[in-house]
Amino acid sequence: MASLDFEVEKQKFREFYNDNHDVLEKAKDSFVSIINSILVTEGVSISLVSGRVKDREECIKKFSRKYQAKLEESETSYEIKDYITDVLGLRVVCLYEKDVIKVRDILKDEFSVIDETNKILDIESKEDVFGYKGLHMDLQLQEPRSGMKEYILYRDLSFEVQIRTIVQDAWSVLDHKIKYKKSIPPELKRRINTLAALFELADREFLSIREETEKLQAQADSSDSISARPLDVFNFGSAVSTFFGGFKFQSHKVDGFVEEVMRYKEITVEEFRDVIANRLDIVREFEMQLGSEGTTKHQLNPFTVIRHVLYSHDPSTYERILYDKQRTAFDAWLAENENPAAA
Repeated sequence: MASLDFEVEKQKFREFYNDNHDVLEKAKDSFVSIINSILVTEGVSISLVSGRVKDREECIKKFSRKYQAKLEESETSYEIKDYITDVLGLRVVCLYEKDVIKVRDILKDEFSVIDETNKILDIESKEDVFGYKGLHMDLQLQEPRSGMKEYILYRDLSFEVQIRTIVQDAWSVLDHKIKYKKSIPPELKRRINTLAALFELADREFLSIREETEKLQAQADSSDSISARPLDVFNFGSAVSTFFGGFKFQSHKVDGFVEEVMRYKEITVEEFRDVIANRLDIVREFEMQLGSEGTTKHQLNPFTVIRHVLYSHDPSTYERILYDKQRTAFDAWLAENENPAAA
């Protein structure tokens, strides 16, 4: 039963916390798993979904700091557990600012929303204020998920989700390390505000770069006039799609591969396509010969195939694009099956 006796309520909360700690830990793991699965299914790019059960004594300190005086002044009886909404706390770290609102909207559809605090609006509504921008939601399970057997024990538990970008997350960590901010000298406060503004600018620039990158990729995918352009990470897919249909080239590997190719010699999209078209069959024959030797099937991945294609097209320029062992084996096969100089 609620009371105004802080010592009694502290002890009751400690007992509640100790009795429920294992359930809280399991609930935290379940909520992290649920949210991570939902966001992956929705195709949202996230850096991290994590959770924690707030330390017992930290919960009591938070209640004392934020609520105790007001409740006792108004003679309102209380139980500490009813005022700590973040005993269970989750954090969703997004890559870009736009994804914060996207995640918020997805979670609104999937959970019952108890409360929402939008620190983004708080900061952006003031022209001379910089600082932590994130979105906090207090949530509960809702039907049909709350009725599933595996979640019955957690159906009445509320939990806080903090949604922020990587940059906002970094600022939050640093910001908490700066103590006595309200009493620091004006010149130091100005430096802190300048740093906060730089973090905000970084967030915007990351988003702007992503949007510009997507535009370039869209242009490369849709343009018929890319043939004369130098090969790059954006038009590589269009250049090779005819030859390696169905293979999913990972962008980070493409980036490194194109950089490697262009180090040997600058080549246009049209030239790159022509080289592959002219030499791919030769390399496929070599690959089949590799597969016929021994008891295990040997298949070259598309990047390795292209390396062999480029080498067979111009051995002197692309001499180092193959490992020594690869080059020796390929040279021996070419000597028996084709005159490279006539290619």
